[in-house]
Parts: sequence; structure tokens; C-alpha cells
Amino acid sequence: MNNSWSFLREAIESLNANKLRTGLTMLGIVIGVAAVISMLSIGAGAESSITDTIEGMGTNLLFVIPDGDVTNPEPLTLSDAEAILKSDSAENVMAVAPVVSTNKEVSYSGASISASITGLTPEYTFVRNENTEAGRFISQADVDNRSTITVIGTDIVDELFDGSNTEALGSKIRIGNNLYQVVGILESSGGTAMGSSDNQVYVPITTAQTRLISRDGPQDEVDVINVSAASSDTMEAASSEVTNILKSRHGIRGDEENDFDVLSQEAFTEAASSITGVFTIFLGGIAGISLLVGGIGIMNIMLVSVTERTKEIGLRKAVGAKQRDILWQFLVEAMLMATVGGAIGLLLGAGGSFLISNFSDSLQPTLAWDSVALAIVFSATVGLFFGIYPASRAARLNPIDALRYE
Repeated sequence: MNNSWSFLREAIESLNANKLRTGLTMLGIVIGVAAVISMLSIGAGAESSITDTIEGMGTNLLFVIPDGDVTNPEPLTLSDAEAILKSDSAENVMAVAPVVSTNKEVSYSGASISASITGLTPEYTFVRNENTEAGRFISQADVDNRSTITVIGTDIVDELFDGSNTEALGSKIRIGNNLYQVVGILESSGGTAMGSSDNQVYVPITTAQTRLISRDGPQDEVDVINVSAASSDTMEAASSEVTNILKSRHGIRGDEENDFDVLSQEAFTEAASSITGVFTIFLGGIAGISLLVGGIGIMNIMLVSVTERTKEIGLRKAVGAKQRDILWQFLVEAMLMATVGGAIGLLLGAGGSFLISNFSDSLQPTLAWDSVALAIVFSATVGLFFGIYPASRAARLNPIDALRYE
């Protein structure tokens, strides 16, 4: 124990004697650890943001989409959605909400904004957890009558009506070649890593199909059918029921390939986690290169230190210092520089993550304790690894030759 404190005290005195050189040597480790911490935090924050967005889409949600790998797949239609909802064999299906979407310019009184136009049915509010903060949502009567009404997001209100809900409600905005009366305003859900959910314009699905979207296929073609299962435990059963109903409607027999896919929130979440995981590792690997450079810097400076202190090493050996004592003396110096540099880099990385979280609503970096532990352990390991050669070189010096060194 006494030897350990002695080594540490001597290392501090030695490094303190060359403050500028010590600081410049640690800079590589500081930058490396700060970069690794920042990149891992950003990656974790991106994964959390995307996962929260997917989970916030709705409860026990399934997505039915055309299979892009099948040649000339039969389109999904409103009739398919109705068949799923009304089928006696779909015992585990609670609600169905088909949608179509496109992008159009929306304008009012000289102001305009490019927005996502979504045609939908009243069930969308339940399936996707959408609510209005003012006015009403689209009704079944609106769908049946192909009404030219719309429910808009808060971004649209801000751009076209200077944020005034009162002015927006009842006003008529232009979408394409027609005027649409604003009957409702959506609750703000904020921007996310997958885009802003407030830049939305909702219209009855039948209105979108006949007035806003031109299709080569059936007039009632839809892009996605959202299906809400009765519970999280019945997701698999609901998926199987939907698959069987659509196979029957599309004339798919036996082992023939389906021309549609039924995807769950869990599948989207796993895919997003996999992508962001690779992204995080990639960013962390790039940032880790600076740690390697910092380690090489430590080794170079320690080699210079061994050369400068050759006589000191010879004198220590002459008065009884053992080879392992010299070895540990220089190893502790290298590890101390790396560990202190790592701690400073950790603080800078955490501070950088905090700044990013203040300036970005859509990306909230997450500082995980395992990242903190990894940074400290890794920086100390870098010091140990790159300090071994200079320390062993110092330990192997012949005391007589060291004392004669000029």
C-alpha cells in the first residue's frame, strides 16, 4: 500500500514538473474520450427518440402494406380494410384505419407551406392516438359525403394563421385546386427524429382519393391499413387473422407468396434499434481513433521522459530500486495522464451532450452509466497499454550505463 502511494506521489510530482507538456499529452485523450462520450450519447438519444415515436403511434398496432418485392402486387383497398373489420374470423382485431398520403402545397391569404396530406377515416384517432385541441375530428359523414373539410397540425396554423386557432377554425385553405374548411386543429406532439408530426393536413380518405391523389389502380386504393389488436398478447393472433383474410381476398393460395406484408410496432422498433446501434458503433469507432492517437502521444512523451531521466533511473537503481519499482513508476505516470485526461474528456462530453439537448427538441442525447464506465476504463487501459513499452525500457536500463548517460 505504501509503495502504491509512493508511486502515485512521485508520478504527480513528475507530471507537475512539466505542466505544459503533460497538458498537451493529455489533450489527445481528452478529445478522444469527449468524442466517444458525445457520439455514444447522441446514438442512444437517437435510438430512444425513434423508439418513442414508433411506440407513440398507437396501441398494439399492426401495419399492412403492399409487398414491394412482389411483381405487380394487388393494391390494398378500402374494401380490404372493411373486410378485415367486419370479418367474423378477425376476433382479435379491435379497429382498422386505412390511409392514403401525398405532399401538396397548402395556402391561405397569400401564405403557403408544403405539407403532408393524409386521407383517413374517423378510426384513425383511436388507432394512432391522435386528438384535436380545438374543433372536431373527421367524422364518418365526412367520409361518406367526400366532404371538403380538413383538420390541420399546429405548424400549419403557425405558418398560415400566425398561430391563431381562432382564426384558423372555420377558415378555408387551398389544397390543390379546391378549398377546404378547417374544422379541427390537432394537438401538438412536437418534432421527432422521424420528422415533425405537426406538419399534417388530414382530409376524409374518400376526398383524398377522388380529389387529391391520382392512381392507376382502383379508385379506393390505400397506402397503408393500420390495424389495432385487442391487446399486446393478441398481436400475433391478429396478424395471422389479417393475413388469412387478405390472402383469401387477393386469391393467394397455399405456399404462394403474399403480395402484402403485416408488420408490427415491435418489428419497426427492432429495425430502428438495429440501425441506430450500427450508427452508434460507427460513430464511436471513428471517435475512438482519436483515443488511439492520444495513446500514441502518451507513449512518445513517456519515451522522451525515460531518455531525460536516464541518470535518475540509474541513481535509483544504484541505491536499491528494483526493476519492478522503475516499471511501476513510469506505468503509473502513463495511467495517471490517461485517467485524468479521460475524466476531463468525460466532463466535456457530458457538457456537449447537455448543450445539444438544449438546442435540439428532436434529439435528446442520453448519457448512460455504462458509457461513463467504458470511457474511464478504456482511457486507463490506453495509458497502461501505451505505457508498458516506455516503462519496461526504463526498467531494463543498466544502472552503470544510465549513470554515465550524457
